[in-house]
Amino acid sequence: MKAYLIRRLIILLPVLLGVVTLVFSFIHLIPGDPVVSMLGEQASAAEVQKLRSQLKLDQPLYIQYLQYLKGLFRGNLGTSLITEKPVLSIILSHYPATIILALSALLIALAISLPAGVISATHRDKKADHLARLFALLGLSMPNFWLGPMLIIIFSLKLNLFPVSGAGSLSHLVLPAITLGTALAAFLTRMTRSSMLEELSKDYIRTARAKGLSRRRIIYRHALKNALIPVVTLVGLQFGTLLTGAIITETIFSWPGIGRMTIQAIHQRDYPLVQGAILFISFSYILVNMLTDIAYAWLDPRIRYQR
Repeated sequence: MKAYLIRRLIILLPVLLGVVTLVFSFIHLIPGDPVVSMLGEQASAAEVQKLRSQLKLDQPLYIQYLQYLKGLFRGNLGTSLITEKPVLSIILSHYPATIILALSALLIALAISLPAGVISATHRDKKADHLARLFALLGLSMPNFWLGPMLIIIFSLKLNLFPVSGAGSLSHLVLPAITLGTALAAFLTRMTRSSMLEELSKDYIRTARAKGLSRRRIIYRHALKNALIPVVTLVGLQFGTLLTGAIITETIFSWPGIGRMTIQAIHQRDYPLVQGAILFISFSYILVNMLTDIAYAWLDPRIRYQR
């Protein structure tokens, strides 16, 4: 396992360097002068030159890149143009809210999808199976930007059960978590059903039945354990998606996470904060994928020998 971890870390290094390079190139890929875009066309030449010097855009490109890498190693992502606070401290103050929302959405998705997937697979082509597959279809068909406002209209404005937006209590978390977790629940339901059907058709399940093991034990102690391997992979990949996909949900519900903060920074043309947020989100996605690979190898030791 130790050798496998070392190989994964070695592979991770060029990926991280590539992400850093792309994020650094972000400002240079913007059409026109990014400093003029930030300040507006009415800005004076002195103001433009001052900001260009502040962002160190008046230096050669390779020097800018080296200084950017040097700052990253020191944990320096720059300073916000609006608040004049360190970018890293601003991101860290918003990041816990995004993690809470993503984890809540993941828990809701797992609580729905695992039982639904198992029931669907064990009642194949019956009423329960059709209902589970219908739920999966509906979940995949409802985008966040539509589902969120619908939940607000029904449960906040009509029934007055939950707050419309904001944060501060558990009730504020319910609707955003449901909005973000619905599509994931649909994905996981289909994956769990497919994986369970595959496991239930294998020889070791027939052997367990021939030995007289109870149906419940065969399903939950044998088939489900093996069926969870591809589900774990999907959960890990989708959790990274939750962190990035939370931008829309956070904006709809005014949730104070890193996604909403990024949108506000874009509107305010706060380039250092936007750049830092994109880098932080990218690193989070890469880290989640690496942890997923490790969990996958732990669940199935054969993975370590195949790579």
